[in-house]
Amino acid sequence: MIILNCRSTYLREILSANKKKNGESLVHIKLPNILPEIFEIILRYIYGGKLSLKEHDTSNIIKLLVAANELNLQELITFIQSFLIENEMNWMEQHFNLIYRVSFENDYFLRLQKYCNVLIFKEPDKIFKSLDFTSIPEKLLISVIQENNLIMSEVQIWEHVLKWGLAQNPELPSDVSNYSKADFSNLKNTLQQCIPFIRFHNLTSKEFLDRVLPYKKVLPKELYTELLREFLDNNTKTSSKSSPRIYEEVILKGINSNIITSQHAEEISKWIKRLEITDELTTSIEFKLLFRGSRDGFYPVKFHEICDSQSHTVTIAKVAGSNEILGGYNPIAWKSDNIYGTTVDSFIFSFNNTNRNENYILSRVIDKKHAIDNRCYCGLIFGNGDLIIWGFDHQTLRNYCRSSKSSYEKPIRETEDIFSIEEYEVFRVMFKI
Repeated sequence: MIILNCRSTYLREILSANKKKNGESLVHIKLPNILPEIFEIILRYIYGGKLSLKEHDTSNIIKLLVAANELNLQELITFIQSFLIENEMNWMEQHFNLIYRVSFENDYFLRLQKYCNVLIFKEPDKIFKSLDFTSIPEKLLISVIQENNLIMSEVQIWEHVLKWGLAQNPELPSDVSNYSKADFSNLKNTLQQCIPFIRFHNLTSKEFLDRVLPYKKVLPKELYTELLREFLDNNTKTSSKSSPRIYEEVILKGINSNIITSQHAEEISKWIKRLEITDELTTSIEFKLLFRGSRDGFYPVKFHEICDSQSHTVTIAKVAGSNEILGGYNPIAWKSDNIYGTTVDSFIFSFNNTNRNENYILSRVIDKKHAIDNRCYCGLIFGNGDLIIWGFDHQTLRNYCRSSKSSYEKPIRETEDIFSIEEYEVFRVMFKI
């Protein structure tokens, strides 16, 4: 009892009050908000003065923090917050809603509150990627979509907001074409506070047609009419444009792709700079379109005619019949001399690989002497067959490609079978200070 009195002011008050009532008899303390297994850890800390958080699941560490606050164990509160921020950043990003709710329900969790505020301000896009994103409160969602530095296109922001709204109405049909008037009304009521912060004017006509038009009854009538007039009449486009977010205006310039989004370009740019995905780019970037198969032709001769002597290029290819995107970065100039190009900085990659759990696959060169194959009769080749775009076949009317593992650290596809692409593009990447 002496130890409990010394270690916790909360327990001291309970023990003191019960001692006056019961004399020297034993005291029964009830702690209904603390699980027995969590309290056992707390007791070991109270009596032993030591706690190794690495032995516990992060979800239990959060419960320990809440219990420590209830028992007024200030030094433990400080210790747990520091441990979470220093060791469990990824977990907290994935469970941001839980961290946000816990931190702002308690006045003493100042370090976690600061962590949440910094993430909202500096990297708000990470909140969209959290596992519990659809559970965040409306107020938090609005604060995020107001931010100017979201690292994603406006259509992606709209889709995340829509995903959140649909999660609040689980009774809605899965197919929007089956919505009743009441269904649209319910969804509209859910999203009415968020709609003003979506910069619909910054969408392309196709994005508006494919992603927004099916939900037109969710938009205010005046806004829908204005957008419809704008996307049907190109002359009104510039005057109605919303101000761009900082990310679109400064970080990424000139991204003109039928395949990738600005978010893809951001990730590729960080790979080129050898940054972590969580790092921030400190220079502005321009992706200058050099070659597009559907525009210039899929023939190898056209690729070499346009891209030979061009360095620091990113190639993007869309696999036919799927959402899979393949590509590679070549820092040295393309040539038609049938000789291998040497570099240690090239890499190949894939997005949306349905056979993998990863969001992307990045594979850097390991055989620098065979990084680039400059055969004149192929469109382009990374490595000794790691990614090949042969070109157009007149007999089958298909663009044949293949990907295997040889000169790069890992394969970017599950299979080495020949496949075809429906589009591919080559960009010159330019960084500006």
